[in-house]
Amino acid sequence: MNAAAFAVSLAVTAAAALAVLLTAFAVGLRTGRHRGVDVAWGLAFTAVALSGYALSNGHGDSGRRLLATVLVTVWGLRLSAHIRWRARGAPEDPRYARMLSRVPEGPARTRYALRMVYLLQAVLVWFVSLPVQAAQYIPHPPGPLAWTGTALWTVGLFFEAVGDRQLARFKADPANRGRIMDRGLWRYTRHPNYFGDACVWWGLFLLAADAPVGWAFVLSPLLMTWLLAFGSGKPMLERQLAANRPGWAEYASRTSGFLPLPPRRHPAPDTAPPARPHP
Repeated sequence: MNAAAFAVSLAVTAAAALAVLLTAFAVGLRTGRHRGVDVAWGLAFTAVALSGYALSNGHGDSGRRLLATVLVTVWGLRLSAHIRWRARGAPEDPRYARMLSRVPEGPARTRYALRMVYLLQAVLVWFVSLPVQAAQYIPHPPGPLAWTGTALWTVGLFFEAVGDRQLARFKADPANRGRIMDRGLWRYTRHPNYFGDACVWWGLFLLAADAPVGWAFVLSPLLMTWLLAFGSGKPMLERQLAANRPGWAEYASRTSGFLPLPPRRHPAPDTAPPARPHP
C-alpha cells in the first residue's frame, strides 16, 4: 500500500463525507426537519467510496477497487432510496425531535443539530468506511477471504432489502395498524435490517482483511455493530415499540433480538426492554 497516497485519500474522503452531511444540514434548516440526515447517511458512504476509487487509480488492484466500490454504492443507494421513500410526507423523526428538544430554539439548537446530528454522522461515515478505503489501495487481487466477505455482504443485503420490503408491505395493509410485524424474516429476528447491516460491514471489512494492513481497521465494523445492537439502533427503536405497540413484550420474548434464530416455543418472561422507526 502506498501510505502517502492513502493519507491524501483519507483527507479527501473525509471532505466528501462532510460535504454530503453539510448539504443535508442546509436542507434540514430550510425544511425545518432533520430526518433527511438518514437519507444522507447512505449517500455519504457512496461519496466516500467513489472518491476513494478515483484516487486509488494506479495504486490498488483494479478488481478489488471496483468490487469494494460497487458493493458500497449498491448498499448506500438502496438504503438512501428506501429511507427517502419511507419518509415521504412524514413529520420530523421522533428521535431527532427528542434530541433537539433538549436545547432551546434558536441559534443554540441549530449549532447543537449541526454538531450532534450532522458532524457526528460525517465522522462515523468516514471511520466505518476505513476498511473499504484500505481495500481500494491493496495492490493484489481479491483472495478467498475477500470473496467470503462478498458472500457475507450478499447475505446482509438480502436481510436488509427483504426485511424492509416485508415491513413496508405489512404497514401498507390497514388491517395491521398498531400490530407487531412477526412474519417473514421478522419471525426469526426482531431486526433483520440491523442484522443485515452488520453483515454488510463485516463483509466489506473482509475485502481488506486478506492483506495484513486490513486488520488495522477492525474497529470500524465493531463500531458499526455496536451502534446497531447497543447504541442508536436497536435499543432506541425497542423503547419506542415497547411504549406504543401492544403485544411487543410477547413478541420480544419469543423472537431473537439480533441474530436470526428459530422462535422460542416457550417464551421467556420479562425479556422485553423497558418502556426507533425501523432504521
